[in-house]
Amino acid sequence: MARVTVRAVYPVSVATLWSELSRLERHVYWMHDALAIEFADDQRRGVGTTFTCRTRVGPLVTRDVMRVVQWREGATIAVEHRGLVRGRGRFDLVGDPHRVELTWSEELDFPWWALGPVGALVAVPILARIWRANLAALGRRLPTA
Repeated sequence: MARVTVRAVYPVSVATLWSELSRLERHVYWMHDALAIEFADDQRRGVGTTFTCRTRVGPLVTRDVMRVVQWREGATIAVEHRGLVRGRGRFDLVGDPHRVELTWSEELDFPWWALGPVGALVAVPILARIWRANLAALGRRLPTA
């Protein structure tokens, strides 16, 4: 299992960050590895929201099927990965009116054809680097004071 956690601090309120983060359809604007998001139905927010994210890491492209399993307004979004790569991921926000920390953590199981545990070991530093860049891109989308 690959475990990856990245964090970023933004000089905005929790409400401001949540306003962008909770718009799942907009994640492709700041997640460099997310090529497209397609929802299973009309639901776009909350527990039960299901979508497929076409994802590219280097030359590898997958269709990551995800379902929101936890949604705490202004605090947490957690998903189950149900595609070829399985596991759980979450965004957690902690802050005040002037500063918020976003923690993005994932636990992913890689299939045998992706070398399973060995593939996970190789993937962790690559994914961490990509996701740190994604969080920087998210920060550039936020309004400045």
